[in-house]
Amino acid sequence: MLRKTLFIVVCLSLVIALLPGCGGTAQQVTLSIATAGDTNMEELQRNTFGPEFVKKNPNVTINVVGTGPGDAGSAAIYTKLKAQKDAGTKTWDIDLAIAHQSAMGQMIKDGLLLKYVPETSVAKYVISGDSKNSLGTDVTGYVIPMFHSQTAIAYNPAKVPNPPKSYAEVADWIKANPKRFGYNGVKGGMSGVAFVGGWLYWKTGKYDQLAKGPYDKAIETDWTKIFKELKDLPCTITQGNNGTLDMLNRGEIDMGPVWVDMFVLWKNEGRMDPKLRMALIEPGMPGQPMYVVITSKSANPAVAKKYAEFITSPEQQAKVIVDKMGWYPGIDATQVLPNASDKGKAALFGDISAETYNKYGLSFPLAQYMSDFQTAYEEAK
Repeated sequence: MLRKTLFIVVCLSLVIALLPGCGGTAQQVTLSIATAGDTNMEELQRNTFGPEFVKKNPNVTINVVGTGPGDAGSAAIYTKLKAQKDAGTKTWDIDLAIAHQSAMGQMIKDGLLLKYVPETSVAKYVISGDSKNSLGTDVTGYVIPMFHSQTAIAYNPAKVPNPPKSYAEVADWIKANPKRFGYNGVKGGMSGVAFVGGWLYWKTGKYDQLAKGPYDKAIETDWTKIFKELKDLPCTITQGNNGTLDMLNRGEIDMGPVWVDMFVLWKNEGRMDPKLRMALIEPGMPGQPMYVVITSKSANPAVAKKYAEFITSPEQQAKVIVDKMGWYPGIDATQVLPNASDKGKAALFGDISAETYNKYGLSFPLAQYMSDFQTAYEEAK
């Protein structure tokens, strides 16, 4: 009887020792992260988010690999995952990825991503249009935007005391102030492409179809005429994103489309007149997110979900995305504001409120429409 009792006690002790928080050591986990984008994206995970997450989860080691800038970086992540799926690999060597919109369609179609968002604590904050639809692909539940890059109209309040509130008012202002509005057309930078895309949304009233599909070439018959109206306005054509910012700063133009994060960065670095302001006009202007996704064969899906929750939490979105990086948050901006510093809020939301951003921050058109409208703009004479 004593021997039997001793055996039971030993077994129970072993079980208790293996339970988390009951005397055992938490299992060591390596979370493998792949991120598209420039080196700042890799450094963000490696030097900022990663270390903060490990402080709260000391059993986790973060391994970060950068796959390169632009859509090519996201394509590299897709290629890696697809190869492992085709090879029948049981678990893949990427747990979580940061990727562009362009890769989502193929990743979801090929079953490479986990539909994890509904299981997270931040699901109720994932409200943006591009968290549901990404260039025509239904991404609901698969993605959380880590941040948004947004375009807006920058202006000199000394010369533009009553800034336009809509594309219609912008057009009127340009006519009344020849050559004082500048943009880079559809070459040399996406701020110009975004402005032209917003013009198309305004003139056609077909944002939902252009951004969400279906693709229909027949709706493009009047595009050349629409863009001729824009090109007939007395605008100044700038040399790309930086060119528009430079001309604004030098006073050579008084208004033009910019990337908000670039505008804020240049102000923070003392490269931009601090008196310049921004406005997000009706019916809206395009921007683009970077998505947090989890692979469908992650070796550590529970830890990956926890990490995704951490970097998209209102606290981290405020501290890192807004205050440190000068980006718009990926989740509901109204939930982030109470946690952001006064300086961070002033930089991003002083000119454009969170409510305005949520209302007028739009997506770019589907890839085929994107190509078609740029061609139509170039052909307009």
